[in-house]
Amino acid sequence: METASLASPLCTSPAANYGNYHPLKSSMLKSPKRHKKLTSRCNIGSTFCIRNGFSRKTMAVSAAQSEKDFVITKKKETGERRIVVTGLGAVTPLGDDAHLFHTSLFEGVTRISDIQGFDCSEFPTRIAAEIKSLSTDGWISPKIAKKADKYLIYALVAGKKALVDAGITEQVSGELDKSRCGVIIGSAMGGLRVLNDGFEAIKVSYKKMSPFYIPYSLTNMASAVLAMDLGSTGPSYSISTACASSNYSILNVASHMIKGDTDIMLCGGSDGMIIPLGIAGLIACNALSQRNSDPTKAARPWDADRDGFVMGEGAGVLLLEDWNMLRGTNIYAEILGGSLTCDAYHITAPHPEVVGMVSCMKKALAQAGVAREDVNYINAHAPSTRLGDLREYQAVIRCFGKNPALRMNSIKSLIGHLTWSFRCSGSCCHNQGFSSFLQAIQTGWIHPNLNLENPDKHVDAKVLVGPKKERLDIQVAMSSSFGFGGHNSSILFTPFKGN
Repeated sequence: METASLASPLCTSPAANYGNYHPLKSSMLKSPKRHKKLTSRCNIGSTFCIRNGFSRKTMAVSAAQSEKDFVITKKKETGERRIVVTGLGAVTPLGDDAHLFHTSLFEGVTRISDIQGFDCSEFPTRIAAEIKSLSTDGWISPKIAKKADKYLIYALVAGKKALVDAGITEQVSGELDKSRCGVIIGSAMGGLRVLNDGFEAIKVSYKKMSPFYIPYSLTNMASAVLAMDLGSTGPSYSISTACASSNYSILNVASHMIKGDTDIMLCGGSDGMIIPLGIAGLIACNALSQRNSDPTKAARPWDADRDGFVMGEGAGVLLLEDWNMLRGTNIYAEILGGSLTCDAYHITAPHPEVVGMVSCMKKALAQAGVAREDVNYINAHAPSTRLGDLREYQAVIRCFGKNPALRMNSIKSLIGHLTWSFRCSGSCCHNQGFSSFLQAIQTGWIHPNLNLENPDKHVDAKVLVGPKKERLDIQVAMSSSFGFGGHNSSILFTPFKGN
């Protein structure tokens, strides 16, 4: 996401230290007792070699971001921990069933409409992708449903639905070693509504403050409460990297599992920013579309007439498991690897030379051992902003070249943009989108790009999915998210092929 009115060049987030870090880094692909060393590094100038991975083709990454390839010399070893996705849970503007959500996306259904949750008649932006209704019966206690922030409610429901989808019954849960189970749920803003209620209460008196004000406003509370409900005593924390929060969460979970810390973990993102404070703040940033007269046409990634993104809300949660310890359950996809970098350039705008984005994509390819021509599907961040869409497209072309087999889409035209981005997965929009993204990998159907009526002149429309769903035999798929602060993330998935 980017805005025109914030001019500070500062990027002080700790994520600036992620420049040379990716959770599935070769030096971490081993367990002290149970797993062999899986990769070896060889210094060839400023490049490094990964000696086992998806393809036998050549790969390379250098400090100068060289586009040369180097050879993958052998396949993955039998003893390697392989991380697979076995459960999906989603709470979205299109409903709270991950599979029906996916079907709605195929049909090009959008839920962007006039805001109904509060009076915004004086606002220049009066549209969003709201969750109009959500039944929490049987999922969370009435007490939490009454007092908790929307982001926490969304995360709890999505997290438990992911467990059900994976077949984690009460009996199966009871047989798990809870010390090897964990939860990482990202959130950009956490309990924004609870914070706002506290601001109003303190104007009256400190005695009006709720004892839940601090706990329910914290971004870590979704992970904490899910862990309490499930009895998970392994790693449990939150990550907040704006629109990239979900991707960061997924890669950190994969890192824990590959190191041998855990065997099964929930990960994803959640946010609920469609309140006056959230919408007004983004209006002040000059980030939102003002196409109020035609809400369903407002979000239009890569279209020349785009004027900002549309705010969405909800949660998306994945259940990741070690394939070697599976229970015979359904597998949506396998994680091959990923990367995290930081632009260290601007608090809202992407780097004009897209060096951080390109570096992130290339490192993800190298870490996963995948040749760039193997990637034929990209579920893009593409928030429908002037700079964001174009910069990401430029990064994709620099990284992947003009591959005629490559297809790219964005879920933002259907359900808006969530600040934790879960591909509507990945940060929530992103994690909700991850639900669709992973089912696309499994089914071979990818959702349309709505409102791409007048493609930006700097974009080759042949790369972009059209207004109808498309059939695609996905070989390797990439999901990328880019957040305020210059946080870049890319994850590579592939259809699970067993041995």
